Amino acid sequence: MAAFEFRRSTTIAAAPTVVHALIDDFHEWERWSPWEDVDPDLRRAYSGADSGVGARYEWQGNRKAGEGSMEITGSSPERIAIDLRFLKPFKADNDIEFVLQPVGDGTQVDWVMRGNNTGLAALFAKVMPTEKLVGKDFEKGLARLKSAAESGPTA
Repeated sequence: MAAFEFRRSTTIAAAPTVVHALIDDFHEWERWSPWEDVDPDLRRAYSGADSGVGARYEWQGNRKAGEGSMEITGSSPERIAIDLRFLKPFKADNDIEFVLQPVGDGTQVDWVMRGNNTGLAALFAKVMPTEKLVGKDFEKGLARLKSAAESGPTA
């Protein structure tokens, strides 16, 4: 197995509670997720809690979007933990963590991903490391999260 961990960070000019609300509710991810424009016909399903621990999101899309699910497994003002499971294009189970720290009038956000590449994904990771595949998506997502948080709630 090839274990990996990587993170991307940004500082957002909004209170931690504002940022937390955008991450802790999967319905809000449509405002900032870096994968929202990958498949205009993406199918989404929400279940469990509306937000926080037990909230669940499943998607199914084209070859770029793939198929999988996320479930919030931990939620506090400083941290949101998510169990991420991919079914397609590769099967994979990863842990996602968002760490929120007050900084002046804003919030520092760290988006962390941990996992183990196994099977075909392990072979592929030797050629194209997971961080190279997903790192730019995290940067794009954090930029969108920043924009959403700093522009305020939607009407």
